[in-house]
Amino acid sequence: MATRHRLVLGDSTNMKELENESVHLVVTSPPYFNAPFDYKDAFRTYSHYLEMLKAVAGEIFRVMKRGRIVALNIDDMLVNGEKFPIVADATRIFMDAGFNYRDRIVWKKPDGYLRISRRSGVLLQNPYPMYFYPDNLLESILIFQKGKFDYRSIPQHLREESQVDIKRFQEKKWFMTLWEMTNVLPGSVLEKNIAAFPDELPFRIINLFSYKGETVLDPFLGSGTTIKVARELGRNSVGYEIDEALEPIIKIKSGFSNAIRIYGEDDVLEIIHREQGEEDGNNGGDQVNKLQTVTLQNP
Repeated sequence: MATRHRLVLGDSTNMKELENESVHLVVTSPPYFNAPFDYKDAFRTYSHYLEMLKAVAGEIFRVMKRGRIVALNIDDMLVNGEKFPIVADATRIFMDAGFNYRDRIVWKKPDGYLRISRRSGVLLQNPYPMYFYPDNLLESILIFQKGKFDYRSIPQHLREESQVDIKRFQEKKWFMTLWEMTNVLPGSVLEKNIAAFPDELPFRIINLFSYKGETVLDPFLGSGTTIKVARELGRNSVGYEIDEALEPIIKIKSGFSNAIRIYGEDDVLEIIHREQGEEDGNNGGDQVNKLQTVTLQNP
């Protein structure tokens, strides 16, 4: 089955390209708040960051089908010595938007990912109480749901086509709230200066919370991992990204590049460039978007 994918180069606080209740699953990772490695200094203040998250949560609620899932990979952030409670604040924001809080999965990175840092090493220099500042190997995957899901709404043939691999489910311990996954390692060519999550994260979420042919949304697309994995798994996808410089990276990573051909050659990627002046959301979308359609041609 051919799949369709859409890349919108624009701000996801206004997802006017999407109709109400048109999305079956959201899997995303918002920017780290003012991290030096991810949209550095993009937000004036922490309140500004939370306002952005609030606007996106409202849009996600609008476009989500009833009963469906949002998986939000997010974590607290240490900036200039101050720790910001992003997980707690994001949870409240999405609940206030109308979602039910369903679960929290903890993503554990490999033990060898971190060595003793300047932060945790303080105790080595001062081996006394009150000098303990731990390094973090964990991130949160918050699971929210819009109302209740009608399990009878899925045809039996689609249920069978979308079965979860039970062997993988058990061997990889998907059934736990602790998922051990290797992060994107430094030096990855397509993720240079991008805080991308590994393919394994959307692979698990898409398998567990969507059916083949459904639509997956990532409002913070980054390098395009969600489109790539959605395509691998026979799902349609939509991604929003504010950094237009990432467009060629997204095309290469998701297989919509002349250099790389993967999966179904009838798959389509639509690329929408918003006109300047549209991002404030106040013009009612009067200006016409620039639309580019990329298809894989038979060799």
